Amino acid sequence: MKMKLFSAVLLSTALLVGCGDEETADVEGCEHLQGGPASSINATAATAGAPEVKADHRRYDITLVDVTGGKGGTVSFASAEEAHYVLFTSADVPVAIKDGSGTTVALEESVKTSSECTEIKGRHTVELAVGTYSITFGPTSATSVSVVMEEDAGAHDHEH
Repeated sequence: MKMKLFSAVLLSTALLVGCGDEETADVEGCEHLQGGPASSINATAATAGAPEVKADHRRYDITLVDVTGGKGGTVSFASAEEAHYVLFTSADVPVAIKDGSGTTVALEESVKTSSECTEIKGRHTVELAVGTYSITFGPTSATSVSVVMEEDAGAHDHEH
């Protein structure tokens, strides 16, 4: 009986902690790539009018459009603070990030796998200042890509 009570307390604590201090960005990315919540959006061929993705613990299922060389498209991201962000993708697609003046922002790291889950096919780390950025995918043969954007802050609180 004591073991059942102890297990129940541990489970309750884990549910309350959620995505707290001990989760890595990859664990968080996996969680949202696998279980959402999700929003469906359509990428645009041009930067103007591109739909927005946010670092809001949400998966964005992005339908790609026809571009030179295959499928691709652009979405926007507004960084409210200077921070490191991790962009997770469900497909191995080329990713380019540009600031509001059109200057390419260098990715600090790009890898195609994660030890946390097989859903991560791209993990791109980038430092962004305050501002609005365009994120362009492709060209690729994929017709869609799911994306999760996470602030790589180490510790944060949110609800699932």
